[in-house]
Parts: sequence; C-alpha cells; structure tokens
Amino acid sequence: MKYVFRPPLLPTIAAALLVVGMAKLGFWQYDKAEQKKTLQATFDARLAEAPVALPDRITDPESWRYRRIRATGYYDPKFQILLDNQVENGMAGYHVITPFRVEGASTVLLVDRGWIPMGDRSRLPSVDTPAGKVEVIGFVWLPSTKFYELAPPPVTTIWQTVWENMDMARYAKVSGLEIYPFVLRLDASSTAGGFVRNWARPAERIETHIGYAWQWWGFAIAVVAIWLFVNFKRVEP
Repeated sequence: MKYVFRPPLLPTIAAALLVVGMAKLGFWQYDKAEQKKTLQATFDARLAEAPVALPDRITDPESWRYRRIRATGYYDPKFQILLDNQVENGMAGYHVITPFRVEGASTVLLVDRGWIPMGDRSRLPSVDTPAGKVEVIGFVWLPSTKFYELAPPPVTTIWQTVWENMDMARYAKVSGLEIYPFVLRLDASSTAGGFVRNWARPAERIETHIGYAWQWWGFAIAVVAIWLFVNFKRVEP
C-alpha cells in the first residue's frame, strides 16, 4: 500500500490563511495579557506612593496613570453623570461621576465616587453629595478612547445623566467645563461621599487572555493536522 501527498492549491491557500489568522489572534490575546502585566506593575508601584497635589494643567495624561492624588474643594453635582453597565457582585448599577472644583485651580476634576445599585431602570436613583468642603484622595483612571455605543448620544439641550461610556471629549464639550484629562477614582477608605469602591485591578482576567491565546494556537495546529491528514492519499497498487 502506497501513499502520496498531493495538496490542491485552493484548499491549501485557504488553510494557510486560516492558520496565519488564528496564530495572529493568539498572539494578539497574549500581547493583551502582557500589557495587563505591565499595567499591573505600574498600578502596584503607584499605589505605594504618597498622594500628590494636582497642578492647574496636565500636558501628559499618560504619565499620571494610576498616580495617587490629593485635592481639596467642592463637589458640583450639576453635571454629575451615572456611568451605565457597571456590575457589582452580579448586580447591575452605575458608577457615580461628579465634577469636583479643586481649590485654587480653574480646571475641574471628575471624581468616580463608586458603584450604586440601579434599582428600577425607569427611575434614576437618588444620589447624596456632600455640600461642604471635602478632601478627595484616590488614583487616576484614564478612560479608554476606543469604545462602542449601541446608539449615538441624543442631540438635546437637556443634560443626559446616564452615559454608556466615559467619553472625556464629549463630556467637556456638552458640559462646557474645563476638565482634567482623567478621572479620579476615590480611595475605598475615603469619607468624601463615596459608595461601593471595589476597583478592578489591571491584571484581572489575564488568565482569560492567555487561555484564548492557547485556544487560537490550538485551532491553528488543528487546521494544519487536518490539512496533512486529508492530503495524504492512498494509492492502490
């Protein structure tokens, strides 16, 4: 009994494209895991530092990622928003993001005060906000500039309280406020009007990314094995 190897051209090209695509997806997931490892190292180092005061202007937001900040001033809930699609222990809710007027600065700081339950979707929850001077301490969160929205924001002159994403450029435009290019996430120990603050760590779900990487690489190996199997053909004597 004799076997010959004669792979046809078109199926071979298709298999090669699949293998290359799956391998790239695997490396993409692995790269995301490595990026999260780097962010986690920065996060741990920055949280060990003492909080610093804010300058009046920030020219390089990335250099402030995860840095701890201390500021004194007043909450201004007029342009407060509720960030939608936030889950805590399996419960749907919002993150409360309130403008904070820093004493001695003209720029407004957005403060993420933590998670509150949604309750009845048809009615906005009541949010208590401290009225006097408070000190906020927390770390810098740089919201992503890449996100998807189910529908474009409505064009209206009425302030929209519920937001699907933390779009910093949109917020500055519609509020008319001069804001810092990041959000302060209030420390869990802060007493400055915070709510549930179990902040996610950068390295969360890193095992998921690695698992997906090996899954895509496994698919690529499987395609190669199938291609080899079907193209070895037995020739009758």
